[in-house]
Amino acid sequence: MPSRSKITQLPPEIKARLDRMLVEKNFSDYETMAEEVNALLSGAGYEITVSRSGLHRYGRDFEEKLAAIKVATEQARAITEAVGDDEGRMSDALINLVQQQAFDVLVNLKNEDPETYANLFPKMGVMVSRLTRASVAQKKWMAEARKKAISEAADTVEATAKKEGVSPETIKKIRRDVLMMAT
Repeated sequence: MPSRSKITQLPPEIKARLDRMLVEKNFSDYETMAEEVNALLSGAGYEITVSRSGLHRYGRDFEEKLAAIKVATEQARAITEAVGDDEGRMSDALINLVQQQAFDVLVNLKNEDPETYANLFPKMGVMVSRLTRASVAQKKWMAEARKKAISEAADTVEATAKKEGVSPETIKKIRRDVLMMAT
């Protein structure tokens, strides 16, 4: 098994700065970035150094992941434009997309970085659980909102029918039919 990348072992604040530099420099000029990161490490008292080639390997993987996130975002936007958000379809699509991406990340990590996989797996499980709970809550809210809207529509139809002199028996049937839409 290959050794873990030094970059994944960097102190969190330096790794975060490196990630920002990669994006800012459009994943190029690895020589300069390696020098900057090594200067940050040295200045913070760390005796670790990163190589240009190691940084390039990490940058290539990071760029691929960033591109996948951009594609997922564009897909979510396209779904929203295509179907709107009736019945929470956007949320469902987004949850499915996140679950798929989480699955892909976990599969790749299990093979490439078992330690990170072991740390990330429970967190991903919690994330999926929260997304599912949010989806259920949204669907419940939408069902209640729909039921309320139909009930208000039935009240409006009943009031209009009374004003127009429709018989109470017919009003009762109309109200029942309108309320049946809520089920």
